[in-house]
Amino acid sequence: MLVQERLSSKPSKAHQRVQSTEPPSHFLQDRFSESKSLDFSTWVSENLYKIVSVLLLIVTVAALFFLRNVGDTAGFLCLENRSVVDKTIHFPKIDWNSIPSIVDKTSPYSSFRSEKWIIVSVSTQPTDSLQNLVKLKGWQVLAIGNSKTPSDWNLKGAIFLSLDQQASLGFRIVDQLPYDSYVRKNVGYLFAIQHGAKKIYDADDRGDVIDADLGKHFDVELIGEGARQQTILQYSHENPNRTVVNPYIHFGQRSVWPRGLPLENVGELGHEEFYTELYGGKQFIQQGISNGLPDVDSIFYLTRKSGLEAFDIRFDENAPKVALPQGMMVPLNSFNTMFHSSAFWSLMLPVSVSSMASDVLRGFWGQRLLWEIGGFVVVYPPTVHRYDRIEAYPFSEEKDLHVNVGRLIKFLVQWRSGKHRLFEKIMELSYVMAEEGFWTEQDVKFTAAWLQDLLAVGYQQPRLMSLELDRPRATIGHGDRKDFIPQKIPSVHLGVEEVGTVNFEMGNLIKLRKNFGNVVLIMFCTRPVERTALEWRLLYGRIFKTVVILSEHSNSDLAVERGKLEQVYKFLPKIFDRFASAEGFVFLQDDTVLNYWNLLQADKTKLWITDKVPSSWTIVPTTGENSGWFSKQADMVKTVVDTMPVHFQVCYKESSTDLQGLTLCSSEVFYIPRRFVGDFIDLVGLVGNIKIHHKVAIPMFFKAMDSPSNFDSVLGKMIYKTEMLPASNFSSIYSARVPAVHPCNVSDEPDFIRLVRIMSAGDPLLMELV
Repeated sequence: MLVQERLSSKPSKAHQRVQSTEPPSHFLQDRFSESKSLDFSTWVSENLYKIVSVLLLIVTVAALFFLRNVGDTAGFLCLENRSVVDKTIHFPKIDWNSIPSIVDKTSPYSSFRSEKWIIVSVSTQPTDSLQNLVKLKGWQVLAIGNSKTPSDWNLKGAIFLSLDQQASLGFRIVDQLPYDSYVRKNVGYLFAIQHGAKKIYDADDRGDVIDADLGKHFDVELIGEGARQQTILQYSHENPNRTVVNPYIHFGQRSVWPRGLPLENVGELGHEEFYTELYGGKQFIQQGISNGLPDVDSIFYLTRKSGLEAFDIRFDENAPKVALPQGMMVPLNSFNTMFHSSAFWSLMLPVSVSSMASDVLRGFWGQRLLWEIGGFVVVYPPTVHRYDRIEAYPFSEEKDLHVNVGRLIKFLVQWRSGKHRLFEKIMELSYVMAEEGFWTEQDVKFTAAWLQDLLAVGYQQPRLMSLELDRPRATIGHGDRKDFIPQKIPSVHLGVEEVGTVNFEMGNLIKLRKNFGNVVLIMFCTRPVERTALEWRLLYGRIFKTVVILSEHSNSDLAVERGKLEQVYKFLPKIFDRFASAEGFVFLQDDTVLNYWNLLQADKTKLWITDKVPSSWTIVPTTGENSGWFSKQADMVKTVVDTMPVHFQVCYKESSTDLQGLTLCSSEVFYIPRRFVGDFIDLVGLVGNIKIHHKVAIPMFFKAMDSPSNFDSVLGKMIYKTEMLPASNFSSIYSARVPAVHPCNVSDEPDFIRLVRIMSAGDPLLMELV
């Protein structure tokens, strides 16, 4: 429209020329009043000067047009050449062996040393959360100022570095840092390392540490007395094409995603089918979850609110920490992350990208390089509560993040380097990332300055470890699969309670039913069946093909069959024959709770029993004082073994490590697959009328049917206590993460309701029963 107005308001030169050469209309009559000769030569002679003028004008315009085009082409070629030159990224030359030390001689803290530091960026006066951080015992808070920080900033117990103080420290990186950004924390990282740091907690000034204890969930110590010597759940590497995960699902929030998660992965809501395990000690980067306002991106923040209400999102504080295997990544941030000294090099916040993208790019860049030294990332349950200030989220600063992060992850997973030292690999990766457009040459130079500063303050680069990325992945066996079903914590977004939970739980129920729908549960009740039989059927009948209940006294109204616990195995063959098409049979006593959701990965073609539970499976001597009963039982076992067919007898003797002792098994829970049913029936027939006790006969049968090395170890992690607890105290030993728990005293309906509520931690749909 502007062009059109400009044309209409100002006539073109050609139009002006036409107007100037055309005579006014009142001259036409005079001009034609006198006849003229139309001879061509005469006309030319009379208008020669006009013809020459027109020809000169045409030649001039043509010349100007030609010269202009030539100039434009030359200018374009010059610009193109200049852009080619500008795209050339120079690889910094560093003499790694001649980097002079940088010693703090200017700050008031030159002689101060501490191993544990908290680094924060401050732009306002100290917040309440920051004042609480200063109170954390054993940790030194270091506040980094920028151009927005008040000149009188002060907080007792914290070290504060103003812009002037930062400039006087002598670090190479200072000249490349923006004045008004939190990425000036880079100076703080170097300062802390220079002053003895072994652990650095990267934080902000708006989060309160839960229970004022960073060690409650974080692994502050990886070695020594304070280290937790335990295995860690790890995401499965079974799918080689999965390169990024949403950790919030593991901690109970399926519809929330962290800043930095590729948007194409936001819709992946399902929890893990199974996990694996690894030993701790190299979780050099530890990412904490934040309650309240977690680390979410602008898309989530701006689309999940109906007004100005503050977010207060909660995660499962009891969920186990979870590790990332090589080849898989997770978004990391700069306000709730623990770094150990082996990963201090990964603290570098890039400077050529927006502030909302800097820590995310750092996180993915650092994770990839962490694999080079055999380290890994672990995500921890909520460690802070971060308050929502209800302020604008700058989508424009995240735009490149949403566009490039998926491509970045794929690039990093595929990247390989032949360099032989870590810092050389870091430089190579930073250079290639600039070539690929993930950041600019400015960050290549910044990386070079950062690494030199690290060496100058005394940091020792870690040694490289061999990668497993290009090796064939080990097959994950049934024994390697670890189950954990996350909670589904309801979230409120847009003022509407999150939907889909019921469908999700129904999906789990269908999955359980599909797995155990052809397995029969045989339950022996020692408590009055009038008070519990229907409840047990209600609890387990949802999962198994059917529930057969045995008791010392039958009850036809409740379909309870008579059995005798001391020789209850003799009653099992009839039940086996009744369900000839069943895939297998689980035996369970009512003093043991079966967490069926933790049995999904067990091999239903193998025998299950508690042979890996020392309190349940024991070998007792048959000689000495008080051995009369054991001696008699051992003699009965010998009698039966001597009559066994050769395959049973050989297997039994090979499975018995101590033929002089008697193997006892409490036998509250075990499983017999269809392929061993015939063997079990044959062995019961060999016992006949001999009164071998159930606790003696079952381990004898199992050792005769198969070698214990072939048993599925699924029941090996059950909780087994020898003392009987009141029903009201059962929650003190119960865990939803194990396959079974013993003992449990359920004698009436109130006990059953208490039990169901406890078990709902593993199967939330159970709450529908009460």
